[in-house]
Amino acid sequence: MKIIVTGGAGFIGSHLCERLLKDGYDVGCVDNFLTGSKLNLYNCFQNKKFTLIQHDVIKPLSRSIKCDAIFHLASPASPNLHSKLSYLALSMETMLVNSQGTLELLKLAKLNNAKFLFASSSEVYGDPEEHPQKEDYNGNVSTTGLRSVYDESKRFGETLTAHFIRKLNLDARIARIFNTYGPRMLKADMRMIVNFITQALEGKRITIFGEGKQTRSLCYIDDLIEGLIRLMFYPNTKGQIINLGSTEEHSVREYANLVKKLTNSKSKIVCSEKLPQDDPKKRKPDITKANQLLGWQPKIDLKVGLKKMIEYYKKTL
Repeated sequence: MKIIVTGGAGFIGSHLCERLLKDGYDVGCVDNFLTGSKLNLYNCFQNKKFTLIQHDVIKPLSRSIKCDAIFHLASPASPNLHSKLSYLALSMETMLVNSQGTLELLKLAKLNNAKFLFASSSEVYGDPEEHPQKEDYNGNVSTTGLRSVYDESKRFGETLTAHFIRKLNLDARIARIFNTYGPRMLKADMRMIVNFITQALEGKRITIFGEGKQTRSLCYIDDLIEGLIRLMFYPNTKGQIINLGSTEEHSVREYANLVKKLTNSKSKIVCSEKLPQDDPKKRKPDITKANQLLGWQPKIDLKVGLKKMIEYYKKTL
């Protein structure tokens, strides 16, 4: 079976490529390396069943490419205002990869009669008024706010996917991915947990937005990959929208304190600036559907996952 993974050189994508290769699939990684890195694919290059296709998915892939399933993960994903690789800095690229790129890949899936998974995001819920968030919650979103270039393009990607399911009978599904962490998170993305770890290891101030009372639920990368694979290949998943994430909720300040403790850091935790515009105050998934349909729930303890991540970044300093 041949699997295409777009955004396969990114944080989530590279882990997914490795797992699929381990499971015996032929894997084609499609990436334009806007935010991904060939270094993330080091282990994949050692496998003869791995193929790298350097390509921007907003343009059609060659019709000669044959596949049985497509995981569409390509997109900038960091909301950090100060990162040059965030979806705020790459706003047009983000909007196009989740709209035009999604359309081109849906066409390819239809041409090949292939399974399709659209990697959406918990960001489609905006700053939620429902907590935890269920898949039938329509969200509290801004169509014109700073984060809308990501939020709304993911929502439109879901709309395109749903159209192909309803009108063209495509075997497709949507994964709403909540906050995920682990090795290979890009430092330049400047996302919360990788920032805390690198600041703590380097003895710098650990900076948090606002008072750090906003909450997040972090899922370790291996657990997420298991969920994505089950959602793609398990029976009765066609047309499903599934939350994938951890239900263990902590405040941002609690995460900062935990990272400081696990790194034995003497860094001071400081409030750096006010909360970014439209930054959600709470974020936690209801994963009842994932548990019922996929038998899935996160298994890796937060401290265990953070220790693995800390060891990885120690080697990169």
